[in-house]
Amino acid sequence: MPPATPSIDELRQLESDDFSLVLGGPLFQLWRRAHLSDAVGNMPHRRALAAVLLAWAPLLLISVVEGRAWGRIELPFLRDLELHARLLVALPLLILAELVVHRRMRLVARQFLEDGLVPDDSRGRFHLAVASALRLRNSVWAEALLVLLVYGIGVFVVWRTRLTLDVSSWYGVVADGQLRLTAAGWWLACVSLPLFQFLLLRWYFRLFIWARFLWQVSRIRLDLIPTHPDRCGGLGFLSLVRVAFAPFLFAQGVLLAGMIADRIFFGGASLLEFEIEIAGVVALMVCVILGPLCAFSAQLEATENRGRREYGTLAQRYAREFDHKWLRGGAKPDEALIGSPDIQALADMGNSFAIVEDMRWAPFTLKTVLHLAVTTLLPLLPLTLTMFSAQELLARLLKVLM
Repeated sequence: MPPATPSIDELRQLESDDFSLVLGGPLFQLWRRAHLSDAVGNMPHRRALAAVLLAWAPLLLISVVEGRAWGRIELPFLRDLELHARLLVALPLLILAELVVHRRMRLVARQFLEDGLVPDDSRGRFHLAVASALRLRNSVWAEALLVLLVYGIGVFVVWRTRLTLDVSSWYGVVADGQLRLTAAGWWLACVSLPLFQFLLLRWYFRLFIWARFLWQVSRIRLDLIPTHPDRCGGLGFLSLVRVAFAPFLFAQGVLLAGMIADRIFFGGASLLEFEIEIAGVVALMVCVILGPLCAFSAQLEATENRGRREYGTLAQRYAREFDHKWLRGGAKPDEALIGSPDIQALADMGNSFAIVEDMRWAPFTLKTVLHLAVTTLLPLLPLTLTMFSAQELLARLLKVLM
């Protein structure tokens, strides 16, 4: 049963204090009952440790018992780089990222209101957007659907047909074209992978909630200022999402790096064979994070056009009066040009008009795009060493040092 719509007083409290993309849903309530989280999402290290103990530790124990932890097979457990990157690095990062996103993104609603971007007569619509986001975040049906997607498609379709290696491994052996799972493989398929995929899909669901919230807010006629120093009418604070979502992007990079590493070391592939996949993941991450911000482009364009018109008229009027006063004999005989505030005022008018001219139609810059791309690509950096042999790498190092 969906939660009741908050009252107006509750909404006012929510909009300034408790707007969060992560503090809600059945899993969050489970974390709280298990004393792995408090009401504001603290103790992420406990949740990360619990997830690793549930997802990775049993695989190690079962693989040791089955004799598949090391040696005798092409891909033993301890050498499965993709698995360890997924469960020992990416999985904790997805959990630790929750606290980062909560602390930073909760300020977004407050920023819209404290900066006076939402007019008083539109606050009701803003309240409804907040309430709608919170209801979707807390939805039991949404997380139930994610579980169905994980087991119905993520594990038994995508993983078994697309992501497994065609070698004898710790999790299974390919026989007659079919992957026959070991005991460790069954734990991986029934517990470890579903947990990881659920947390990953839940992040994409949160990004959908965020994008939907921004789209609803962008339908409100915001009070944007053409001469705001951030060059985007006062919406420059939205570009801080690059910091909030950095752990999530890094986890995506770790996931990609682990997948590529297994195929390099056990499938005979090279890093350059995955340039399309790498470019695709980076482009997807940039679009997922920054794409929702483009919902404000129409208002920013309209604000720039209005600023050009209004400040252009004001600048024309001031320049004409300045011209009349100082070039056409309008100044008083005893009034000195040097030191006159008119000169500084003319310069200030020019600076204001230049800001309007430089307005962006999106609340981010190329630097923001590069920041997101580098964060995603950073985990792939060690794999560049596989492009050189040990002898070639040593020779190059000696050449640089000598």
